[in-house]
Amino acid sequence: MKVVLPGGSGHLGRVLSRALTERGHEVVVLSRAGGPGPWTRSVRWDGRTPGAWTGEIDGSDVVVNLAGRSVNCRYTAANLREMMTSRTDSARVVGGAIERAGAPPRVWLQMSTATIYAHRFDAPNDETTGVLGGAEPDAPAYWGYSVDIARAWEREQERAETPRTRKVALRTSMVMSPEPGGAFEALLRLTRLGLSGPVAGGAQYLSWIHEDDLLRAIDLLIARDDLSGPVNLAAPEPLPYRDFLRALRAAAGVPFGLPATRWMAELGAFVLRSDTELLLKSRRVVPGRLLDAGFEFEFPQWAAAAEDLVRRTRKPRRSRTRASRSR
Repeated sequence: MKVVLPGGSGHLGRVLSRALTERGHEVVVLSRAGGPGPWTRSVRWDGRTPGAWTGEIDGSDVVVNLAGRSVNCRYTAANLREMMTSRTDSARVVGGAIERAGAPPRVWLQMSTATIYAHRFDAPNDETTGVLGGAEPDAPAYWGYSVDIARAWEREQERAETPRTRKVALRTSMVMSPEPGGAFEALLRLTRLGLSGPVAGGAQYLSWIHEDDLLRAIDLLIARDDLSGPVNLAAPEPLPYRDFLRALRAAAGVPFGLPATRWMAELGAFVLRSDTELLLKSRRVVPGRLLDAGFEFEFPQWAAAAEDLVRRTRKPRRSRTRASRSR
């Protein structure tokens, strides 16, 4: 199977490339920078205009578009514009390449985000009954721009005329992986420094998914011709941030985490050149369509997932992931 990963040189692209190449698949990453990695080869593109790279999509089996500026930045006007354009431009140009392909891929998985859902505490958001965000009375107004980005991202995929290619929007929660450079590495580092107490009380929900379940879910979405449209990639048991961090401290053997008030979180985000939306928005997202499709999570609960991930960081990364061995 030939898999093309536009924007695949980042953290998630490395996770996916490693799993696919270890199983013998051809993985082609489309990247601005190029360079070596756990993929078959890298081809340059700018994420905005057609070029020689479109030949990689013609004749491929699967496209997984991961392109988009990282959200781990200060939400300045310039950064927000780049977050929007990098996502919509790449989705538009990938869709155009698929439209023009003589032998288009059978499925196009388009990265999206669980941030599309409303900031809420009262009930979980699934794909059918979930409330999309942007108008919550108890959330900062600028959080609505993140929802606008997500809507525009998905809209570009919807607009593409690809009758021979099934389209799936991956509404992805926070991916927990031992791969360096991801959210788990940062959270574990803060935990070991004693800085993983609740933020602003910690009642806000955090949705997450273990790397192995992410990979298995993508396998399912590639294989199942009856699944299209938005799909939530999240473990079935999101939990309040304070409980999430408590379980992580227990897995790491750290007895205490210094709590942070809202203003402390603002200060820390400023120093780290990030934004507090990543910490303070309540993302209570559940995988309704995956569960309806019969998907069984290896790590439905965070405590067991945290123990597994911490254990993996204490030894060299395995030549094959458990997820790849189980297929």
